[in-house]
Amino acid sequence: MERERCRFLSQPPSLSSCLRPQRPSGAAGARIRGTGAAALGMGLRGKMQSGSCYLLLAALSLSALAQFVPPYTEDCRRGTYPPSGPTFKGIVPWYKINLDLAPRVRWNQLIADKKVELTSLIQVIKNLANDFFPSGKLIEIVDKSLAPLVDTLPSPFNEELKGIADVSGVPLGRLYHARNLDFGLFLGWDVKNESWKIPEYLRPLTVNLNFQRNNKTVFKSTNFAGYVGMLTGMRPGTFTLTMNERFSIDGGYIGIIEWILGKRDGIWMSFLTRSVLENATSYAQAKDQLAKTKMLAPAYYILGGNQSGEGCVITRSRTAALDIWELDIEHGIWYVLETNYDHWKDPLFLDNRRIPAMKCMNQTTQANISVETIYDVLTTKPVLNKLTTYTTLMEISEGTFESYLRDCPNPCMPW
Repeated sequence: MERERCRFLSQPPSLSSCLRPQRPSGAAGARIRGTGAAALGMGLRGKMQSGSCYLLLAALSLSALAQFVPPYTEDCRRGTYPPSGPTFKGIVPWYKINLDLAPRVRWNQLIADKKVELTSLIQVIKNLANDFFPSGKLIEIVDKSLAPLVDTLPSPFNEELKGIADVSGVPLGRLYHARNLDFGLFLGWDVKNESWKIPEYLRPLTVNLNFQRNNKTVFKSTNFAGYVGMLTGMRPGTFTLTMNERFSIDGGYIGIIEWILGKRDGIWMSFLTRSVLENATSYAQAKDQLAKTKMLAPAYYILGGNQSGEGCVITRSRTAALDIWELDIEHGIWYVLETNYDHWKDPLFLDNRRIPAMKCMNQTTQANISVETIYDVLTTKPVLNKLTTYTTLMEISEGTFESYLRDCPNPCMPW
């Protein structure tokens, strides 16, 4: 579920979810695109900010030139914050998740409120699957054969999923997905509306979550109702964190197959995100856990701290960190930017969001990085595109956590 992220960490934050940096006083993180795009940077006052813009990934046959010429690209936008106009679809609502409650009941209120929307999303996914497997066998296998595997998931995720199934009435098998939705975004182009079906059904399910213990906030997250892993979050006063999809031959499908066959020494990547948000008590501890924990799938983690210089993009294989790209103000690296591709390699020519995003960051300059200007960057096409579901802006020093539903009216890149 991660294609729409463009993440930035800057020291003056996404392929989405999207997180974006704020205020000129600190390091910022932002994530672009459905599968992920992110950057981290720091402003001149030296506080740490982090943001990421999360978009959903998909493929569509379109001329390669379309991404590099107007009207599918545009000059860097200015003055788009506070959010308004056709790209703004609404403020994301807040819910409290009480970690003191039993896992099976802590999601009850949220799922009761979003039951209709969740059922609609599942039906769309089912319809898309049946388009390719008209016999209905694929859905039958998921519903009947994979549902028992929920018991093999670690606590508290297994019990939380059971509770969600109880309240929503949706069989466990249909909820048993972590990264599958990313790949589902290759399907479901609505020709009439010129949009992707999955993002349209995800927007009503987008919520902000305040996870509390003893009536005190442990961490905050932008998430989708019914999804117990985390893609975007902040542990107040400590760090911000977003996750992006990373494509690799040794990818998530292999990890999922191994899990089904009984090899379960790795953790689901969005479960790791949540575990770090809930349990890590420092930037250094979060960084260590994200870099070393064995996972089912490769990923990019964009991490921002509360001290000057604390910000990095961690490029992960399933077993180890391949690279940790750090902010380095002394050497002129005031932001780092991730768009679902290894930063030392060129992005796919049909999906080059990196150059437009870097252009806008450089035009903004370190002195002018703020919540407002980062939102401008993330509103500029093709950083903003048909897959963009939400944008989240996070800033540690001020405790800012804002999320907005997004849209990209025509003409707009489909990814």
